Amino acid sequence: MKSLLPLVMAITLLSACQRDPAAAPATAEPQTTATATPMAEAPAPTPAADDTAAPAGPVSQASFLGYGDMKLGSSVEEARAAWGGELNGAPMEGTTCHYLWPKWITRPADFAFMMEDGKFVRYDVGTDKETAPGGGKVGLSVEELQKLYGGALKASPHKYTQGGQYLSMDAGDVAPTRLVFEVDAAGKVTSWRVGLSPQVEYVEGCS
Repeated sequence: MKSLLPLVMAITLLSACQRDPAAAPATAEPQTTATATPMAEAPAPTPAADDTAAPAGPVSQASFLGYGDMKLGSSVEEARAAWGGELNGAPMEGTTCHYLWPKWITRPADFAFMMEDGKFVRYDVGTDKETAPGGGKVGLSVEELQKLYGGALKASPHKYTQGGQYLSMDAGDVAPTRLVFEVDAAGKVTSWRVGLSPQVEYVEGCS
């Protein structure tokens, strides 16, 4: 009997040739890089009102109650402590009234505090660097002052300046004090003061 081995091998080879070739692995499609859609540019933030407002100037510490923490009617010691800095000036022997002024003041007539009988009773201003309660200041005209204060300032003749005058008003319910402007013959404010009565009426100050 002939060997069947050659026949088996032939059948095996024939089957292998007729078998479908193994499917090639699918080629992965190239990954497409997504193009990010640019976001709409956010509008610039609108500045707050405080950012666009012009910077405010120095706030005046002058008021009908006093100057800053210095309250009219307080003792000299309390006024000095409230100021917190060095004050020049001292009472002369035999007098009850004197002025104190900051050490950086070169001319006491520009800015000083009146002390009488041991109390802070008035402050005087002769410079346009300070603003009075209500907005008045040195250099303004009578017309400008009356407009600022709604015509509430009462006029009286100046004691020494021909054609000059005093323009004044009470603080009303705010405090028992008074504001007085001195005006020259040209109708311009030369100084002003705030104080208790009768000291605020002293034309010569402590003299």
